Amino acid sequence: MSKLEKAILAIVEVFEEYAGTDDKKTQLSNAELAQLIKSQLSSPEFKDKVDPENIKDVMDKLDKNHDGEVNFNEFSQCVAGLARAYFQKMHGKEKGKGRGRGGQDK
Repeated sequence: MSKLEKAILAIVEVFEEYAGTDDKKTQLSNAELAQLIKSQLSSPEFKDKVDPENIKDVMDKLDKNHDGEVNFNEFSQCVAGLARAYFQKMHGKEKGKGRGRGGQDK
């Protein structure tokens, strides 16, 4: 498998592992989401590359339909947001700068 295929598989497996702890196997409850974040976003290497504020911003935007649970679509958008924050931190880009959404490259 390629790195990207492994990454996609890992995202799906992590979601299913934590969503599978209660009756709703396709949704993350608040408790499941809290446990996932606590155990999966805790390494010093990751924390050095992503500001806690970025994690909070992404988490605050997770439950798009405000049903108190996070479905896979919402979760995958969260992962993409964290990947963007990680990339920006690695490359020294500030929030709101760069391409897309009205920003300009400098």
